[in-house]
Amino acid sequence: MTNPNVKPDGGLTADAQGVIDEIEAENVDFLRIQFTDILGTVKNVSIPASQAEKAFTDGIYFDGSSIEGFVRIQESDMRLMPDASTFAVLPWRDREDGTASARLIADVLDTKTGDPFPGDPRRVLKRAISRARDMGYEVNVGPEPEFFLFEEDEDGNATTTTHDSGGYFDLAPRDLASDIRRDIIYGLEAMDFEVEASHHEVAEGQHEIDFKYDDALTTADNIATFRSVVRAIAAEHDTHATFMPKPIAGINGSGMHTHLSLFTEDGENVFHDENDEFNLSTEAKQFLAGVLEHAPAITAVCNPTVNSYKRLVPGYEAPVYVAWSDVNRSALIRKPDSRVPAASRIELRSPDPACNPYLALAVMIQAGLEGLDQGLEAPDPVRENIYEFDEEKREEYGIDTLPPNLGRAIDTLEDDEVVMDALGDHVAGKFIEAKRAEYDEYRASVSDWELERYLEKF
Repeated sequence: MTNPNVKPDGGLTADAQGVIDEIEAENVDFLRIQFTDILGTVKNVSIPASQAEKAFTDGIYFDGSSIEGFVRIQESDMRLMPDASTFAVLPWRDREDGTASARLIADVLDTKTGDPFPGDPRRVLKRAISRARDMGYEVNVGPEPEFFLFEEDEDGNATTTTHDSGGYFDLAPRDLASDIRRDIIYGLEAMDFEVEASHHEVAEGQHEIDFKYDDALTTADNIATFRSVVRAIAAEHDTHATFMPKPIAGINGSGMHTHLSLFTEDGENVFHDENDEFNLSTEAKQFLAGVLEHAPAITAVCNPTVNSYKRLVPGYEAPVYVAWSDVNRSALIRKPDSRVPAASRIELRSPDPACNPYLALAVMIQAGLEGLDQGLEAPDPVRENIYEFDEEKREEYGIDTLPPNLGRAIDTLEDDEVVMDALGDHVAGKFIEAKRAEYDEYRASVSDWELERYLEKF
């Protein structure tokens, strides 16, 4: 693999040299070289800023056997190659001494060959993007991540006591977290996010901050960064931010509705057709059909925890029915109203913010592209409230249901060649292995609900 940070003559590229210059201008003393494991947990190696040039030319070596789903102990050496375009100064670092810290997101390489490591989630997404480009498309993605803010106890541990009692779009004083969201937004903007909106969500203590769509790789990087910024700034306010999909029973869980569209290299939105009833082109409908076709298998990746399926139940605004609509939110995919050509898109409503953003976007994109490749035909939109359908009516409409739990989702994933291929052999194998172990451990556990219901009864 050619080093993307080094020119043929051996000097640093303009992007890499620009980072070196900015490090000096911002008085950065430490760099965090960041990547994610297969389960989506952000990892980092901290190096003195004086080592930045060496990091760009040689990479940073680390023990991959210690990272979830990477390699076996006998093949543990891995290398991180920073992506110069991802440089950002961290907003929450105390600058009283005049210094700052910054981060660079890295790709993971095989030390022996120098090739991209097949277990790197960022590489999995790059494969999907490459397929789209080979077909003449650029993929744009806009996420809507939700999260809860909880109080901390006297020892600084997270509780499930919500930080406020506000509801959808409430104002202060019911929305006590407006100042926290403001500081989060300032932090995101300092890292070059373009924040479009923020508001209190439906549940007590639940919030949403939306940032502008971007190309798929940048968006995945941004989601990983977003979660880190939210947690760090929430902690500065003595609160705990969680992206757990369903932390409290009986109220809405947190989702990450994801907007998808394809553009040409010239910037034309492939999904828009002003002559169509829904302003959707043939390509858009084929892409949509592909996502619907593979939605059950995608669920294992986009909803990857046992807790994810506590959110995916009828009655709490989470979509469980495999259908699409332009007028209601009970369907899995919604076509948002968009008379402006550039805004035509589809919205997949099932993902939650606990997912690995690189893998989740990769399987969504690959499923949609498969719909284009196969010329799949989208079903008619469902304009009625599917939540009110009984089983007989759902069968009449041909509406399937997403897997009801993680175990079933993993089974469905294994049976779907398209989604398995989207992940690649290494990631698919390690992901399934980890998730089966998680589900088996969950099945063997005894919950408080069971104790309260059965301990004295039997």
